[in-house]
Amino acid sequence: MRAVLCRAFGPPESLVIEELPDPAPGPGEVVVDVACTALNFFDTLIIQNRYQVKPELPFSPGAEFAGRVAALGDGVTGLQPGQRVAGYIGYGACRTKVVAPAGRLIPIPEGLADEAAAGLLVTYGTSLHALQDRAHLRPGETLAVLGAAGGVGLAAVELGVAMGARVIACASSPDKLALAREHGAAETLDYTKEDLKEGLKRLTGGAGVDVVYDPVGGDLSEAALRAIAWKGRFLVVGFAAGDIPRIPLNLMLLKGCDVQGVFWGAFADKEPAQNASNIEAIFRWAAEGRIRPLASTILPLEQTGKAIRLLADRKALGKVLVRTGA
Repeated sequence: MRAVLCRAFGPPESLVIEELPDPAPGPGEVVVDVACTALNFFDTLIIQNRYQVKPELPFSPGAEFAGRVAALGDGVTGLQPGQRVAGYIGYGACRTKVVAPAGRLIPIPEGLADEAAAGLLVTYGTSLHALQDRAHLRPGETLAVLGAAGGVGLAAVELGVAMGARVIACASSPDKLALAREHGAAETLDYTKEDLKEGLKRLTGGAGVDVVYDPVGGDLSEAALRAIAWKGRFLVVGFAAGDIPRIPLNLMLLKGCDVQGVFWGAFADKEPAQNASNIEAIFRWAAEGRIRPLASTILPLEQTGKAIRLLADRKALGKVLVRTGA
């Protein structure tokens, strides 16, 4: 099989592609012929040894994938060779064959393409967990999404709309804001041209937003928190800006608000039944057309480094995928 490998920590351009022996499944495991792998912002960090997950060298980036079952290990039930599945394994999916625990695989429903299914688990899984399980977003509430044209941001826009919220999409360029509007955002705010706090106050008539979804961090976090409504919920999703903000605790006191961490990977491990229910709902909504996952860039496996560079430079709109050709 072919595999993209990180043999030494470094930039995306340092990744190499090599031939490796085909894997065999152990007990409870499944070998999947990978059709495509979806990339995420944390792939830019894990190959530089800057992520909380630190695999031993060499390893393949890529956490989520879609493909067909190739072989079943002892004790695996409920899956069949040739069946289309999607899965999340944390890292290691940028290769033509992967071994995954059977419990990490979810059948892909008819009508849902591999390219869509591969990119649903992390971004939509994160966003649904954030909005539903953490913030308990209610119909009629106002949701501000930072980085609204990125993978998790666009997913949060769509899910917020599906859950009945009024979504304010916040991003850094007109094309990104236009994309968020196409996916249901009611209002948009360019935080390179308008102060984020003042803009959110303006768009809510001074009341502030009920929920802030923040995968960006940096200077935007405190500005957004200062625009939150009484008893609002601030969701800490990630730090794409690179800087982890230090938030004055008096803001939470004055606004009676909650700051909530969102770590979908840990949630999926610690609460697998709830996560499985969430993912099944997401797959169903995607197959029904209620959400429309966007894969703006699909490159061959050999260009995985280029694909990750798009994420590192924050030039990606929606999801970035690599196709193995399987």
